[in-house]
Amino acid sequence: MENVVNTIEFALARINTEQFAIIEEGFREGTPVALNTNLRYGIDRANRVVAVYSLFQFEQERFPFLKVELLMQFAIAEKSWQPFLRDEVTTIIPKGFLAHLAMITVGTARGVLHAKTEGTRFNEFVLPTINVAEMVKEDGVFVEPVPASAKR
Repeated sequence: MENVVNTIEFALARINTEQFAIIEEGFREGTPVALNTNLRYGIDRANRVVAVYSLFQFEQERFPFLKVELLMQFAIAEKSWQPFLRDEVTTIIPKGFLAHLAMITVGTARGVLHAKTEGTRFNEFVLPTINVAEMVKEDGVFVEPVPASAKR
């Protein structure tokens, strides 16, 4: 991770399980299982919040049988947020920091998946360790639409 990660002050503001599903009829014993992983980011510039969405689907022959999607929101301290602002509409979040937030999100998703499948036959499916630094290849560039009133 970049050294900048150590200088950014932030706090976990919210965890929300957006989706959770066990699709029992979609699971067939003995059929190979694949894991589909998706990370997305968003920001709320006015409130200095970075959102990380993570979706994990266990699939067989491209059909999901187990899925968990989380939304985690991180509040960034004002003094840490200011360097991200490039102009009135552009915010750039360093990739190392995005990867750090993703790592926290993946760990939380792992716990949610375990808790929701505990006591079921689906508890054997765990999220493996994931090198999110390899998934986050570039800084996050977020451009807000220019308000109609400013286009004159």
